[in-house]
Amino acid sequence: MSITPWRGSEHGVPHLPPARPPRARRRLPGRLLPVAVAAVAAVALAPAASAGTAPSARFTPGAPGVGDPYFPGLGNGGYDVGHYRLDLAYDPGYDQLDGTATLTARATQDLSAFNLDLSGMDVEKVTVDGRKANHKRRGTELTVTPRHGLRSGTTFTVAVTYGGVPRTIVGSPIVFGSPYGFLHTEDGAYVGAEPDGASTWFPSNDHPSDKASYDFSITVPEGLGAVANGVPAEPRKGLASFSRRRAATKATTYGWHSADQMATYLATIDIGKWDVKTGRTPGGVPMYVAIDPEVRKLPAPGGVDPLDYYYDTTAKSTDLWVRTYGRYPFSTAGAIVDDARFNGEPLGFSLETNGKPVYSAIRPDRTIAHEMAHQWFGNAVAPKNWQQIWLNESFARWSNWYWTELQGGNTVATEARNTYNLHPADDPWWNVVIADPKRDTMFHNREYHGGAMVLQFLRERIGDEKFFKLLRTWYAQNAGGNVVTEQFTALAQQVSGQDLSGFFTTWLYSPGRPPLP
Repeated sequence: MSITPWRGSEHGVPHLPPARPPRARRRLPGRLLPVAVAAVAAVALAPAASAGTAPSARFTPGAPGVGDPYFPGLGNGGYDVGHYRLDLAYDPGYDQLDGTATLTARATQDLSAFNLDLSGMDVEKVTVDGRKANHKRRGTELTVTPRHGLRSGTTFTVAVTYGGVPRTIVGSPIVFGSPYGFLHTEDGAYVGAEPDGASTWFPSNDHPSDKASYDFSITVPEGLGAVANGVPAEPRKGLASFSRRRAATKATTYGWHSADQMATYLATIDIGKWDVKTGRTPGGVPMYVAIDPEVRKLPAPGGVDPLDYYYDTTAKSTDLWVRTYGRYPFSTAGAIVDDARFNGEPLGFSLETNGKPVYSAIRPDRTIAHEMAHQWFGNAVAPKNWQQIWLNESFARWSNWYWTELQGGNTVATEARNTYNLHPADDPWWNVVIADPKRDTMFHNREYHGGAMVLQFLRERIGDEKFFKLLRTWYAQNAGGNVVTEQFTALAQQVSGQDLSGFFTTWLYSPGRPPLP
């Protein structure tokens, strides 16, 4: 994530406008949930193994959270999701999202019941392996009780038919009050869900420790497009019965397939009008860039077409990170650039999603380089829990410093010392502990600039050859997995051949302003 202040210094806390009041809506015909939405259906992509038994004493409910130290209610125990199929219909005229989410999962214990994360929305029906299952709601937890217990190791499918107006998260101190999650735009929607916004628009095991592949089928009124993670299928035109309209209307269904394993917060659907450019980077990575025609009217650096600016900068940074860190981890690289506003102002952040980061305005090239670096650090090599956020943001910030140096700007060494000198010893900035920043300050500037500064000091201590070997090895060993800080520090000692325990204790695990190393 790259947080751009609404106004004021890049190092300051963004000053945000007050929350926009809800859009006025005309009287709504029809029911809140459809019995069926055209082109929206529950599809199980893998055959389910038989549950095989009725519940007994050894069958117990899965935990309602994975025990994340910052978000204890996120995620769920007792199963692992392998695949999501999201069959959705979105009607921007009413901000209404309807559909069916079908999860193919494997039980990791003998399950009598299990939970999904879902914030808001109305649930019409839940099935497990095609048979109706009992369900109940309590806060953001949707508890599902199948007719029969699910043995450990069993593969099963759960399909949830649901609908409503997805809630935008507003006022959270986690992102300095900036709105995030599912955002309603003038012509559609913009989704940036980090860290806990995925459950506002689809039922899920909403934690980065449970990665899965995805298929999306998104039906929208004719004239609009839908972009998501992965690679596109051929659009299908026809009629759709949107739930808040009295009659069927012309619509288009867009399919997207993401075979890549990704965390829920990295899933996105972005709906509106798009100009699209596809191709490959000079190094051969497939590219897909979609930009809102309204954004395309804005000036881009160098006076170039904004579509070309995003395409060329993304391609150049992608190839740089391939040479620096290793092969590109996903099926496509690119960008989604939307005229997404809140209270009339462009959103104050850019955000990594798998393959196609989302942007709400023309952003500097260093921001694009930052978001593409996340494809390696944060997306492919993912945190085991949200306490490990520096492994995402510090690495991406160091990368955009390195990008700037290679473009002829300040060196990384200069940026590190500028950061150090900007904050005197009595600055509360130093109170944030990089390896444990706490929930409400997990996106604090110290996680970005401070952590990048630490990586640069590590580079200077062990030398360029071993530092870049460390980053390449870190990616190669952990791509597709989830990691914690202790794995990185252990690998750094192994690669460098040095005892770095004192260095990491001082710079990662302790508050305060130590002397420059």
